[in-house]
Amino acid sequence: MSHILIMLALLFQGQPAAKTFETDTFQTDKGNLAITFIGHGTLMMMWDGKVIHIDPVSREADYSKLPKANLILVTHEHGDHLDPATIAQLRQGNTQVVVSKSCEGKVPDETVLTNGQSITADGIQVEAVPAYNLVHKRSNGQPFHPKGNGNGYVLTMGGKRIYIAGDTENIPEIKNLKNIDIAFLPMNLPYTMTPEQTAEAARSFMPKILYPYHFGQTDPQKLVKLLKGTSIDVRVRKME
Repeated sequence: MSHILIMLALLFQGQPAAKTFETDTFQTDKGNLAITFIGHGTLMMMWDGKVIHIDPVSREADYSKLPKANLILVTHEHGDHLDPATIAQLRQGNTQVVVSKSCEGKVPDETVLTNGQSITADGIQVEAVPAYNLVHKRSNGQPFHPKGNGNGYVLTMGGKRIYIAGDTENIPEIKNLKNIDIAFLPMNLPYTMTPEQTAEAARSFMPKILYPYHFGQTDPQKLVKLLKGTSIDVRVRKME
């Protein structure tokens, strides 16, 4: 495993990059998995010659300078996660776009997965898991993320299991996760979790590696301290 800085913008054209992103690389049973930290809730993965974009939004990157997608995953309908124009920009002829129930009809030719459903796309197993609020609500009493609207995703690639939580609190279903190698958990109020809640969620399923993401102004070092002494490798990247 390695932590590197790569120049992604205009990567394949050999021209100067406009922005530098952090990327971690992992060995799998079928070649390397490269996870690039675009920002906030936005990620890009490369594995087995395929490009996977998660919650691509134009505010986090100039997508005209990034690789086209084989697979796009959208966790829910909020503007910092769903950007139909960016999705259109990333699509090519065979791109599959997987979205949650709350995004249905907002992207052409999408595949809607509800909590508990799964598909295999280009050799990648995609499981949709719940992501919602239990405690934090809007002034009208409605949760910021109602149950059933959004998805987290568990991806299996070359024997590695990656959990991308989306916007969620420490919900009971998190305890059902098994054999997670790499996890992304959100950590900002009032929309998701405090560091304490995030640590409690992580302890319930014990991923090998944990990245806090979507953390806004929350200090991710608090999570590092809370999980010190566990077997969880907490890694902080630029995912405000």
